[in-house]
Order: sequence, then C-alpha cells, then structure tokens
Amino acid sequence: RNRLNILMESRIHGDVYVRFGGEYIETYRPKGRQGAMCLACGAGKTLVMCCGAMEMKRLGLANKPMIIALKANVHEIAQTFCTAYPDAKVLYPGKEDFTPDNRARIFNEMKNNNWDAVILTHEQFGMIPQSPEIQRDILQKELNSVEENLEVLKGQGREVSNYMRKGVEKRKTNLEARLKGITHQIATRKDDAVDFRRMGIDHLFVDESHKFKNLTFTTRHDRVAGLGNSDGSQRALNMLFAVRTIQERTGKDLGATFLSGTTISNSLTELYLLFKYLRPKELERQGINTFDAWAAIFAKKTKDYEFSVTNQIVQKERFRYFIKVPELASFYSEITDFRTAKDIGIDRPEKNEILHTIPPTPDQQEFIQKLMAFAKTGDATILGRAPLSESEEKAKMLIATDYARKMSLDMRLIDPQKYGDHIDNKASHAAAVIAGYYKTYNAQKGTQFVFSDLGTYKPDVWNPYSEVKNKLVMQYGIPTSEIRFIQEAGSEKSRKAMIKDMNAGKIRVLLGSTEMLGTGVNAQKRCVAVHHLDAPWRPSDLEQRDGRAIRKGNEVAKHFAGNKVDVVIYAVEKSLDAYKFGLLHNKQLFISQLKNNNMGCRTIDEGSMDEKSGMNFSEYVAILSGNTELLEKARLEKKIASLESERQAFVRGKSVTRYKLEGIMQTVETNKGFITRIGKDVEAFGSRVQTAPDGTRLNPVKLDGLTATDPVSVGKKLNEIADKARTHGIPEPIGSLYGFTLLVKSETTVKDGFDLVQNRFFVKG
Repeated sequence: RNRLNILMESRIHGDVYVRFGGEYIETYRPKGRQGAMCLACGAGKTLVMCCGAMEMKRLGLANKPMIIALKANVHEIAQTFCTAYPDAKVLYPGKEDFTPDNRARIFNEMKNNNWDAVILTHEQFGMIPQSPEIQRDILQKELNSVEENLEVLKGQGREVSNYMRKGVEKRKTNLEARLKGITHQIATRKDDAVDFRRMGIDHLFVDESHKFKNLTFTTRHDRVAGLGNSDGSQRALNMLFAVRTIQERTGKDLGATFLSGTTISNSLTELYLLFKYLRPKELERQGINTFDAWAAIFAKKTKDYEFSVTNQIVQKERFRYFIKVPELASFYSEITDFRTAKDIGIDRPEKNEILHTIPPTPDQQEFIQKLMAFAKTGDATILGRAPLSESEEKAKMLIATDYARKMSLDMRLIDPQKYGDHIDNKASHAAAVIAGYYKTYNAQKGTQFVFSDLGTYKPDVWNPYSEVKNKLVMQYGIPTSEIRFIQEAGSEKSRKAMIKDMNAGKIRVLLGSTEMLGTGVNAQKRCVAVHHLDAPWRPSDLEQRDGRAIRKGNEVAKHFAGNKVDVVIYAVEKSLDAYKFGLLHNKQLFISQLKNNNMGCRTIDEGSMDEKSGMNFSEYVAILSGNTELLEKARLEKKIASLESERQAFVRGKSVTRYKLEGIMQTVETNKGFITRIGKDVEAFGSRVQTAPDGTRLNPVKLDGLTATDPVSVGKKLNEIADKARTHGIPEPIGSLYGFTLLVKSETTVKDGFDLVQNRFFVKG
C-alpha cells in the first residue's frame, strides 16, 4: 500500500524558444521528463523528436542521440531535422551502407564522430550488434526468475499441470543455451569489434515504439487468456539490450523516449512491458521483479467456464480485471506525455459514427445454429470440416470465434463453392452506402476508405474486396479505375502514386487492411467516409483506421461536410460484430482515461474476448442466439462504469475545491485582521508624525540616558544596547518615538550546543 501511495504525478511545464538563425520552428514545449510520448495523428511527433534530440545535445543532457523510425517515415524525419537545424551534423545512412561489406565502416563512423543525431530505420537499428555483457546480464536475470518460478511450481505439487512445468523447464533450457553462446562470444570477441555500447549513443528516440512491445517476460501462469507470448520477439529483446546499455551508462531509469499514438494498444498488461523497458530501477525499488509480482498488485484473474470436446464443463482463466487503476495511471503518467488532438488544438474533422445493422441471410441463420452446436460439443464435422486435432481442441473457442467473424462478413469465406451472393451480404449493403457518398460528394471528388482484415484482396481468388468493387462498377456505374486495392501497390513508388491519386480525386474508393492501409497513408484531403466491414482486434487498430480520414488537411470534410467524417460500421444481427465494436470502444475509453490520469473507478473490466483465445462460451452463445440481455447488461455496466468515473472525479474535484475555498476564506479573514491593525497603526502614526519644512519626516528618537538626538549618537547607543542588553525574555523600555514606547527584549537560542543571546527591538502601540 505504501508503494502505491507514493505514486504521485509531477508535471513540469516550460517554454523553450529554439533559435538557430531561421524561422523554421515557432515554439518547442518540452516535458520535464523522458519516457513515452503518446500523441494523436498529426500532433507533430516528427518535430518533437528532432527538437528533443537537438535540445538535449545543446543542454548537455545527451552527447549522441539516436532516432529510429519506420522505413516509410525515416526520410521525412531526416528532412525535418535538417530543415529545422541546417547546421546540424546528422548521420542518415542509406540502404547500401548496411550491406554486409559496408556495416563495419558505418558502425565505426557512428562511433568515431561527434554527431548531433544518428537517424536509422528500425531494421537498420536491428543490425547493430548489442553488447554481449549486457545480453549476459539480462538473460541471467531472466534465468534466475525462471529458476525461482520452477521452485515455486515444485512446491505447489499436484496443483501444477505437467504442461505448465514443462513450459517453464523448456524456457530455462533455451535461456541456458543462449547464455552459453554469449559467454563464448565474449571469450572469442575481437578487441576492435564495434557494438552499440561502444558507439556512445546515450539517448534513443523510438518512433512507432509499439512495434517493440512484444517483449519477453517470465510468468508461472499457463494458458491464461489476456497474456501475450512470454517468449517475446528478438526485435523487442534487442531494444531492451540497447535501452539497458544507456541506463547502465547513466546510472538511472529511462534513457529513451518512446513515441507512439498507441503506447497501449489493447491491454493494460502492456504497461508492465513499458515499465520493464523504462523503469527497471523503480520496479526493483517497489519489489516488482517479474510480471507475476506486477500482476499480483494490479491485475486480477477471473474464471470462465466452457464445454470441452467431451462435453464436460472446464475452467479457463483470464486476466480480465485490473485493480488499483488510479495508482497505475499515476505510475504511467510519471513518464508519459499524453496529448490528444483536442489538447493541441489540431484542426481536424470530428468522427460521426454510424452503426449500419444488417439482417442475417438464411444461410447465416442456419450456420449460426451450427456454430452454437460446435461451441458446445467441439464436433467440427458439424461445420463441414475434419475433426479437431489435439492442438485445435485447446483452441476450440478461437476457431468458433474465427468462423463467426467470417460468417458475418460473407459466407463465401467459409465455402465459396457452397454459398453464393445475397442481397443482404455485407458487400451488397456496403456498395449501396459507398455509392451514396460517391454521388453526394461527386462535385468535390470526395473519397472513401474501406477496411477489412478478413478476406483481403488476392488476384484470381474470390474475396470481399473484389465483390464490393464489382457491385460498385456493375450496379452503380462507378469507373473501375476509381476503385483500387492498397495490395495492388507492389512497391513504395506505386504506393506513393496511389496516395497522390487519392488526394487528387482520381481514386475515389480505396480498400485495404489495417496493416497496409492503416498506417503511413496520408490521403485524407478529400475523404468523406470510412467504412468498417469487420472489427479489428485492438482499439489502436480502429483508431489507426479512422485516422486515415480524421486528420489535419481534410479539405472536403472541412468545407463541404461540416468538418465531420462519417465512420460507418457494418454489423450483422445475431453476429459478434456489434459486441466486438462495443468491446473496442469500452477498452478505448479506459485506455484514454488511464493515459489522461483521469481514472475515477478503481477497477477495469477489459472484456472477455481477444485474438489469442476468442471469447468465452456463455457470451458467445448468448450473442449468436439473439439473447440481447447480455448485451444490455454490458451496455448498462459500461454506463455505470462511466457514471461512477464521473461521480468519483466530481467528488474528488469538489473536495479539492472545498479545501481551496476554506484556505482562501481563512486567508481572507487573516488579511482582514492585518488590514484592521495596519490601518490603526497608519492612523496613529499619521496623527503623530512630524515633518520638516521641506516635507521630509523627522525622526526624534529619545533614548533613556542619552541627551543627544543626532542620528549618529542615537545609532551608537542602539548598537550598544543590542550588544549588551540582557532582559531575560522580558521587554524593557529604552526610550520613545512620537510618544510610542521603544522596547528591547533578549531572546536565547541554542546553536551548536551553545546558548546564543539575541536582542530584538519593538515599538509598543
């Protein structure tokens, strides 16, 4: 509890005016911390990185900062840096510099020169060798945690499954093998080998840092829904090695600035990995050395029940609830600067969300019954497929969820030979809505984005993308050249040409997946609508999709659509569509509140559905059967949580305001007393003061035992009294001024073990 109570927010604001001979930048507002920056689309991450790196260099906070970014964005960053700082010494290697023959040369250039900034792609950064000593230390800590977990599991005896124990033992074996290899690498290393540690990089700016979120962690929990892959990725581990290298050099946390619009993309468990990167010393100080220790404080497992393939009810655990959320938000805000478009004042369109509901087709209604039977029995032959394998049996609900997603988009994704077109297919409804926007904004050449992660475009294979395009061309007369798929852009050059044509209005409808169309596509100039044929898994993906249109520079929306963009969500009744979108919005609400450090509630329910395990049986069947009571319950729970959050925030604000008011009123009363007494003093002084003919005030001090009244004599006498008087704490009269009695009082204090006597003078009113 004490650890949680000390999590207090400290915000430092300031204005630093960057002056470098050109008026490229007006104002740079830095934060008094490193860590993570979570900025909305168009909030200026690029310029923040460039200014941050240069200002750290100028102020001596870093000697050689490095910026790493996506391949698609890195050229813009280098260009922005050189535009803002024309005289800066910047290293921006090309692709040819990182060929095997040239790497040694470029690594030595990084090491031996005093660069103002080194700018690399994520892939180039991954080619830099990391310090074997740092790797050894980190992997040894991971091994220690694994061995500790094994001891705990052995102590639990029969309560632990063989699968769980074998998983931890396998991880131990892998870590021991890696440590052995690194030890050999250290022993045989050449003295002139350049690694990240020897390059002198002392601060990292990581653009789109969520690409490194899949960091390894150790846990005793086995097959718990809501957890990512504990093995992590080599890319993320490589980043950890680099960040630890900098932290070891500086002797403190942070050492890196992670920049992303989605520092938390899906689950609050991602916070632990962010803290593991940036706050290792603080976690250690709080006694949090593993994920399990963190989860014991901030997370709570729930138990769901579902039918096994043998029709038995089995238990499944899930990290669904997060507790002590305000403290978690404070811990997060200590290292994070979160800015929404509204905070920054970006002029961008508002989102107008429209839920377009579609009745299920006869084929879908029939298949829904099969899905419910499969979810209960695990008999895959009901769905027309081979019986489940042993590994598939463990993922039964994930398979059921995947089938339900395909069913709601188009039955032909399940079997293109067995099922055909229907007037109530999503493609039919979407084509009609898209054609409506096309016609409404034809004069302005209004454009539209269409997203689906299922059934992406493949030439010569049936897919929903081509189905939508065919309907737009054949039924609504839209030219085929104005409808394109992002997958058709086979190179960066053709991709840029497609974006250019979209902004020019030559392409009016662009279809794609979240991965290919959701990032790096600045084609918002004429966009009037975004269409979601399916729901992505993460709130961040939904935000990225919408961000293609809801961003600065959307001229048609601003001037012809009331500065709004319609976001159309297509949901088949009795499918998972509406529930999944509701879950995404719920998660996004909590994530936004946490980022703002504005949590009123102490517990968060993340829901019962994820891409690793699907959703729980009871909710799955309730939704497919059309039982809306569960959805109503979820809606009411969301409303209650929102109202509770508002109530808590209101009560907290009211308490703070009352405290401030009491303080102000007390100050007012105190000041009234001061004013009254000072007023009487001024009145008394004014009635007795004497002035010379020239208007100056006289100072007729009369001291006992002194006949002289000149200032020099009076001053000497006062100094003598100050040195020699001993009144033992009782005020004694020494003279008068304007009829007021002058007093001296001796006060005794102790300093360095000795009594110290000081005399103070008073006027008796």
